[in-house]
Amino acid sequence: MARHNGGRGWYGKTVGAALAVVVAATGASVWAAQAGAVSAASPEPAASSAPSASSASPAAGSQSAKVAVSIAHASDKGPRGLNITIDDGPDPQWTPRVLEVLDEFGVKATFCMVGTQAKAHPDLVKKVVAAGHRLCDHSVGHDTGMDKKSQEYQAQQILDAERMITEASGGVKPMYYRAPGGAFTPYSRQLAASHGMRPLGWNVDTKDFEKPGTDAIVATVRQELSNGPTLLFHDAGGDRSQTVEALRRILPELKEQGFSFGFPVLN
Repeated sequence: MARHNGGRGWYGKTVGAALAVVVAATGASVWAAQAGAVSAASPEPAASSAPSASSASPAAGSQSAKVAVSIAHASDKGPRGLNITIDDGPDPQWTPRVLEVLDEFGVKATFCMVGTQAKAHPDLVKKVVAAGHRLCDHSVGHDTGMDKKSQEYQAQQILDAERMITEASGGVKPMYYRAPGGAFTPYSRQLAASHGMRPLGWNVDTKDFEKPGTDAIVATVRQELSNGPTLLFHDAGGDRSQTVEALRRILPELKEQGFSFGFPVLN
């Protein structure tokens, strides 16, 4: 998993340049294998850091459907399926434009929302749901160092964001949890899964948050598509005009190549 530490100052702090760790793979069989991959970003936190509240226990919380604890990469559309995932919003300027492009090409996506953004823009959360897209918990504050923090802190970031997103959507719960920058821990994966949210990874990091230019974003998708089916884009954290144009160019191209668009697997 790549850790995103690009300069997204609206999170309340200035962070350094992005680091991307991409594991090369080829073929649809590799995509399927990645669906069962387990993150080993950090060891299980010490028991003394565990939250005392029962709601933070991985065994607590009702879930409408059983989901796997492992990090999802595969698509529910099978070997020729792709998953478009959109991170860090919703944003009042860019989320509507991303939604317009997705609608133009009949593509459904998974929106990984930051809790504070969802709370600030409930109209956009409802618009995403109404358009048939899925929701993903992306924590309260997008702390890419979450895996180095206590279990109590991890639980607060995950469960408060789940609540914020659910309230903003009018009752629709997120179906996935994506750790900021891929900062999963065994505890955070178990906690998310116990609340019905499949841990969600990615295979193609477009690095659109660095604003490298539309051509560069499109080229990255073409070059790294063999890594797997889950593509990472952003609809917040700065000017996303390059992302919007890249989606407008790459979606019809991928359709012409025989790919279909679905959602990450849940189990």
